[in-house]
Amino acid sequence: MTRPHSPIRLGVNIDHVATIRNARGGRHPDPLRAAHLAVEAGADGITAHLREDRRHISDADIARLKSELTRPLNLEMAATAEMVAIALRHVPNACCLVPERREERTTEGGLDIVGQQRQLVPVVAELKAAGIRVSLFVEPDSRTIAASAAVGADIVELHTGRYCEFAAEDNAKGAAAEIARIANAASEAAALGLEVHAGHGLTFNTVAPLARMPEIVELNIGHFLIGEAIFGGLHGAVRRMRALMDEARQKVSGRVSA
Repeated sequence: MTRPHSPIRLGVNIDHVATIRNARGGRHPDPLRAAHLAVEAGADGITAHLREDRRHISDADIARLKSELTRPLNLEMAATAEMVAIALRHVPNACCLVPERREERTTEGGLDIVGQQRQLVPVVAELKAAGIRVSLFVEPDSRTIAASAAVGADIVELHTGRYCEFAAEDNAKGAAAEIARIANAASEAAALGLEVHAGHGLTFNTVAPLARMPEIVELNIGHFLIGEAIFGGLHGAVRRMRALMDEARQKVSGRVSA
C-alpha cells in the first residue's frame, strides 16, 4: 500500500511591489493589492521582509497586511530588539529570522546559527511565547540544521540561492550537487522535528526539484514572480508557479510505501 505526499504550500513574497512603489513615492503599486491577487491565484501565504532601512516594505504595510490578509503572514526580519518589538505588536503567523547587511542588495546567505546560538535562543523563545511560529533562514548543512533545532526553532527555510545560481549558469553538475545537499538537509531537519521550507532565487525552471522533495512543505518565492508579473500579470505568474509545484509533487505522489 502507498500513501501520497502532502500538498506543498506556496508563499509569495511581495517586497518588490513595494520597491517599485518606493522608487517614485506615493501609494502605487500597493503591496496589499498584490497580496490579495497572489492569494486569488493560489498562494497559501504572504511573505514580507521589514528591513532596518525600510527599503521596500514599510511598518504601515505590515500593519495593513496583518489586518486584512486572508492567509498567513510570514514576517521576514533580522533578530534585533526593534524587529522583535514590531513582531510582538502585530503577531504574524510566523517570523523568519534572516541575516541582514545594509549594503546588500538581497539576502546573501543563511543565518549563522552556530555562531549566534546564544543570541538567538532568547529571541526565538520570546517570539514563540507570543504564539508566533519561528523560522530560521539557513544554509543546507548538518551543523546548521542541528543548531536550528537546539535554539528551539519551529521551522528552517533552506537557502536555495546557490542551486539557482548554478542552474542559471547551466552548470548541471553544480546544480545536481546542490540539490543533493538540500535534500539531505531537508531529511535531517525533518528527522529533528523541524518543519522544512525552502526559497531564494527560484524560477519556473528551477522549482520542480524542490517541490519533489517530500520533506519540504513550503516554498517562498518573490522577486521572480514580481518580475514575471511585468510581462504577464501577477495572477498568471502565481498560477503557473502553483501549477508547476503541484505537478512536480504529483509525479512523486504514491511512490512512498506505507
